Amino acid sequence: MLGRVKSVRRRYLALPVLTVLFAAVSCSSSDVDAPSPRGEAVRHCRALHKALPKTVDGQKRGDAQPDSDFTAVWGDPAVQLRCGVPKPEVLTYGSEHYNPGADAAVVDGVQWLFEKRDDGYRFTTVLRKAYVEVTVPGAYAPEVDVLTDLAGAVKKSVPEGV
Repeated sequence: MLGRVKSVRRRYLALPVLTVLFAAVSCSSSDVDAPSPRGEAVRHCRALHKALPKTVDGQKRGDAQPDSDFTAVWGDPAVQLRCGVPKPEVLTYGSEHYNPGADAAVVDGVQWLFEKRDDGYRFTTVLRKAYVEVTVPGAYAPEVDVLTDLAGAVKKSVPEGV
């Protein structure tokens, strides 16, 4: 009888452990470096954070870590958005990577700078009152499709200007 009681106890102890494991696996969170916008960019980025869609390219929004009004993530691997980032080096006169002819395109009324990365692309808004950076892993090729889901929120929340 004593052996039987021990096995029942083990089953009950295993349930809380399994519950914690399932909760950890089902949560989608991603580490994202939160930028530190200044001035009016703070207000625009907070407005953007509230306007962002729940899904991007069919991927559900997850939790960016640390929690910030200036970051958002979708899917796994994560599509990462950061608002209030510094001006990209390729657009900064005098920087080592300055390129006034860098690749850019307008997607649904928002102009984006395209930068190829080892795994995917980084897109950064230009001609807006705050720079919004979106990093898209190659798993979502064509990576530019993500921008169609984000352009409306950017256009609504971050006014044009330099």
